[in-house]
Amino acid sequence: MPSFHFELRCETQGAVRIAGVDEVGRGPLAGPVVAAVAVIDRGRATRKLLRLIDDSKKLDHAQREEAYEAMIVSGAVQFAVAEASVEEIDTINILQATFLAMRRAVQALAEPPCLVLVDGNRVPPQLGCPAETIVGGDAYSYSIAAASILAKVTRDRQMAALATVFPGYGWETNRGYGSAAHLEALKLLGPTPHHRRSFAPVRALV
Repeated sequence: MPSFHFELRCETQGAVRIAGVDEVGRGPLAGPVVAAVAVIDRGRATRKLLRLIDDSKKLDHAQREEAYEAMIVSGAVQFAVAEASVEEIDTINILQATFLAMRRAVQALAEPPCLVLVDGNRVPPQLGCPAETIVGGDAYSYSIAAASILAKVTRDRQMAALATVFPGYGWETNRGYGSAAHLEALKLLGPTPHHRRSFAPVRALV
């Protein structure tokens, strides 16, 4: 379960406003990569709210939606969400597009953080503030876990909306990942403008 262990440790080193950042959507064949950044006000975050926050991969759809709405309503979580488009992914590659989405999210915060806890083992370049990496951070840090939920729910909703415009690919359930049904649809229907042409299964059909 997540805790504030890393946030508290950083505070003892002088950081006051600590954010967590995470991304979702590096692996799909379609759709943007989405990043979110979250700053939790521990004085306003209730136990009920914190019980809802966990690594988004450990939560089902309903649990993620509940946590997302609870964070917004509580006023205890300041956050920003940003993305890098399919065109940017194809132009600069998925890793650099992920870094770009993270930079955009951090820069979109109304008040810049003193320190950012980044899920993973690489700090995005030109982030604009000090950062510390935590491998598997969404399972250990409340700030990163909150960001993971915000990013996941945002992207899932976006892919569900795109599924109504481009039916047949199953994006409402596979979220653009390369499921068997999605791959079969790609062969039958061809790529859409939202498919990543730099990814091998799509590139083979273009």
